[in-house]
Amino acid sequence: SQTPILLGPGMSHTEQSLMLCQDILIWFFCVVLIITGSINFIRFWKTPATYGRYTALSPGEKLVPAKVAWFFQELPSFVVPLLLPAVSLFVYLYCGVFLIPRTFIYSLRTRGQPFPINIMATAFAFCTLNGFLQGHYLLHCATYEATWLSDGRLVTGLMLFFLGMAINIHSDCILRNLRKPGGTKYKIPRGGLFEYVSAANFLGEIMEWFGYTIATWSFPALCFAFFSCCFIVTRVFRLHKTFTRKLIFFLKRCRLIPFVF
Repeated sequence: SQTPILLGPGMSHTEQSLMLCQDILIWFFCVVLIITGSINFIRFWKTPATYGRYTALSPGEKLVPAKVAWFFQELPSFVVPLLLPAVSLFVYLYCGVFLIPRTFIYSLRTRGQPFPINIMATAFAFCTLNGFLQGHYLLHCATYEATWLSDGRLVTGLMLFFLGMAINIHSDCILRNLRKPGGTKYKIPRGGLFEYVSAANFLGEIMEWFGYTIATWSFPALCFAFFSCCFIVTRVFRLHKTFTRKLIFFLKRCRLIPFVF
């Protein structure tokens, strides 16, 4: 007998087969992620992306409070996959485990600087596209048999994912507690993995996305992990360089990976 497929709730194999995978569209979006990620890596190596500590305002440019900006720009990543015709185990993982903390918890607790409205709008559009890409692939392109629940890739990926999430949450708590309510001034973080790397929160985020990629064995997830790293690595280099100019003890820290890099 054939090994059963892991389907979404109330969804038959016949119904799933009627929902065709838009493989050409998926490959197109994946190529776009790879190309734009590479371009942004080159672009932001010399000039940082203009958000957060590097926000650059034009005369009369409108700002959005950080809490509002983070919530609305991340919301499509959570909503779009749930609006697709069906759900699966990995869509629950994608939306529930990673995106609920990122969209509904981090956004409400952040004390970051206000965002330029054009940056928020660009991020909103990107998260809409990426939400469709990840959700559609998992629902209508990927095939997971029952044996996947005990597959080493799923186990390894989930372990890496949850470890990264723990590092990310703990690091964000350290960063958030550096500032008093209403404060936006940046301070040097201490404690946790910040004793070993300049950007422990970014390390956690990278681990989450690559853990998710391994757990789902998904090429679109890998493309997004690559796209995210193109932003993160350039930001980490600039952050580390800025701090080492001011504080000599920061030279003892690695940039992103403890004892390695």
